[in-house]
Amino acid sequence: MTTFSPEQLKAATRLAWEKSASGWNSQTQNIHAWLAEATAAMLDAARITVGMRVLDIAAGAGDQTLDIARRVGPAGYVLATDISECILQFAKDHALRAGLTHVETRVCDAEELNVEEASFDAAVCRLGLSFFPDPLWALRQAQRAVKPGAHVTVLVFSEPQYNPCIGILMATALRHAGLPPRDPFQPGNLLSLGKPGLLDELYRKAEFTDITTTRISAPFRLPSVKEYLAFVRTSASPIMQILGNLDPEAQEAAWAEMEDRLRAFQSPAGWEGPNELLLADGTRPAR
Repeated sequence: MTTFSPEQLKAATRLAWEKSASGWNSQTQNIHAWLAEATAAMLDAARITVGMRVLDIAAGAGDQTLDIARRVGPAGYVLATDISECILQFAKDHALRAGLTHVETRVCDAEELNVEEASFDAAVCRLGLSFFPDPLWALRQAQRAVKPGAHVTVLVFSEPQYNPCIGILMATALRHAGLPPRDPFQPGNLLSLGKPGLLDELYRKAEFTDITTTRISAPFRLPSVKEYLAFVRTSASPIMQILGNLDPEAQEAAWAEMEDRLRAFQSPAGWEGPNELLLADGTRPAR
């Protein structure tokens, strides 16, 4: 199995999001609808309310950043960070168009947060922690950023069996590309933190208290499987990377097989792909 250094993984992640930023942003409406309930649960768990200073780590195009900004109101403050300058620009633009002038964006590595210690009332990270080469160090950085007694809350995907669409996409793409199967729990992968007990262990090692992990069902609902694949083709950079070296005919063969397999989740009411997330929360000790 090929191994990569943390620096190589970060560079690959940055490049992938630079390439997929526009496509991900174009799907903001679908992404917001898909993750609305999970995002609200994350903000509730972090105890985010009016007037708070909140750190949004790996903010991406920032649809959840706007949710946070509306919760804290103009008396509050939100700092949205991401490793990709390109995708973070979309978050900045969305905040400006929404008149949310208390949102700031900053390009930075989540494992090297350049913020003052104990300067935030809460920190959140939605579906970003799994991509970090060292999620434990990222959690320690987040804990350092928040005040004693404040919450750090994250959302990640759970085990592969509860996220079958991701497994179908990945396995099909790898097979058509002539590549071996990948360990879903390999660091940097979308499902890498889904292993039972792993998130709790990371939070304990990062010296949080009052640690909780909750499972949240987050099905992706669209009118048809074709629309789901359109979402994947515009925004799922890992799949696009795998298929990128194939000729157009071979790529279309892979997409056709994905569509055929994913049609299992189609019904007369529409397409519904199962997803399960883990919501983890911990408190910086008051000391």
